[in-house]
Amino acid sequence: MVAGIIILLIGLWLIRLILNWLHKGLHEKEVNSSVRSFLLSLLGVALRVLLILGVMQVIGIPMTMFAAVVASFGVAVGLALSGTLQNFASGILILLLKPFDVGDNIITRGLEGTVTSIQIFYTMVKTFDNRMVIVPNSKLSNEVIINISREGIRRLDIEFKVPNAVDFKQVKAILDKTIDENKDCLKTPERRIGLSLMELDGYKININVWVNAHGFNDSRLRLQEAIMDELKNGGIKLAGM
Repeated sequence: MVAGIIILLIGLWLIRLILNWLHKGLHEKEVNSSVRSFLLSLLGVALRVLLILGVMQVIGIPMTMFAAVVASFGVAVGLALSGTLQNFASGILILLLKPFDVGDNIITRGLEGTVTSIQIFYTMVKTFDNRMVIVPNSKLSNEVIINISREGIRRLDIEFKVPNAVDFKQVKAILDKTIDENKDCLKTPERRIGLSLMELDGYKININVWVNAHGFNDSRLRLQEAIMDELKNGGIKLAGM
């Protein structure tokens, strides 16, 4: 009994040292706070359980029946919580590997929106039409995720068709002027304007400009409106209008 008590006290002291050392290491590596607290709690519980089992063995308490009960209970819990455990494991991977962060705009499973929260079991995505979608992490870990804001900028593509009678150089001059005056369009990378398709009743013009990833749709709407206004002011009608 005395040996068991001594082992228990020394073991608790060692567990405290291990947890403090691990806490400092995870903090220095800037591991997500949710993951850090959960891992420390899980490790602390596991080490204390092992310590108690070791102390029981030292003081002579038979472990056969106890081990069988624990094993049966563990199997039952594992089967009942298989889906939850899968979400948990996926959440840990997402928080550690960081395929996306809070505030990123992503496209996944037919949804496009902004990540507002990453929890252990689920991720919350707010769509651009103001719907809050709660996605289980297991769905995200096994799905293709397009992070459309990670790089900071996105290419905006616009295409329209004008009649063959319209001079392309005139249209290009109007487009260059419109893009230069538009505050949403970035100077670098360099924009690109050219003919994408030539047909009997007209030709298509393709515009590639770069804008900030956040606010991409607003930039697209403003630029398209400005282009339409400038083309009308220049007396240029689109094909079919």
